[in-house]
Amino acid sequence: MATLLGPAEIRDLAARLDVTPTKKLGQNFVHDANTVRRIVASGRVSADSAVLEIGPGLGSLTLGLTETGASVTAVEIDGRLAAELPATVATMQPDARLRVIHQDALTVAATDLPEPPTHVVANLPYNVSVPVLLHLLATFPSIERALVMVQAEVGYRIAAGPGSKVYGAPSVKAAWYGSWSIAGQVSRQVFWPVPNVDSVLVGFDRHEPPGDEALRAQVFALVDGAFQQRRKMLRQSLSGVLGSSARASELLTAAGVDPTARGEMLSADDFVRLGRTVLAAGA
Repeated sequence: MATLLGPAEIRDLAARLDVTPTKKLGQNFVHDANTVRRIVASGRVSADSAVLEIGPGLGSLTLGLTETGASVTAVEIDGRLAAELPATVATMQPDARLRVIHQDALTVAATDLPEPPTHVVANLPYNVSVPVLLHLLATFPSIERALVMVQAEVGYRIAAGPGSKVYGAPSVKAAWYGSWSIAGQVSRQVFWPVPNVDSVLVGFDRHEPPGDEALRAQVFALVDGAFQQRRKMLRQSLSGVLGSSARASELLTAAGVDPTARGEMLSADDFVRLGRTVLAAGA
């Protein structure tokens, strides 16, 4: 088994590169080998996997991924870290299959990667975790499995079901692409610097999306409308999207949804059914 980065190596690397972890980029570096291997195992990464890692930082998780024999493409927004990572990995694992791309994950397209990714495994920057996940799932239909570490509050929101206090637009949009579940807690002590928030692992398994791009766009517009004013009845919160309160009531009823319900009570399937009704009515 290969050697991974520990606390001393992480600090030495950061000092040599003059890297001070920034809150703006959401940088908290994992330095615990057991946590890294737990993430890789939960992500079901094997030598056959084509892994996309976002925000590899100094390389702790990257080394855990490459030691499985998987092909890893790491996308890093910080130029110094992107430049150093290949050397770090080559020193510790000369046979590693790694490609590093210096880019903002929110702009990554299929043409930027050497192969379609089958897995996403990442310690996601906390401030952009939901937009990054939704972008990757929309851009890479080849992704079968994801395992990401995110701020606990965000993770519970992504995996939430209808009726939960934290259920919202991210929950429904994420569910368009597949099923989500909390895969475990992560101690604050495995990070440097120690964050002031708790973290969780969130797992994803893709299923076939319920419709085409036109339906997805319609459903997401309805979701945004329903949750922008989440305490209002749907006939009111969707009046802007659907033209009027009366028209919203008509379409909601046609879709089998109570116009006096609130968005937080609708499942992803309910929103999809409503989206289909709206498209069929030409609204």
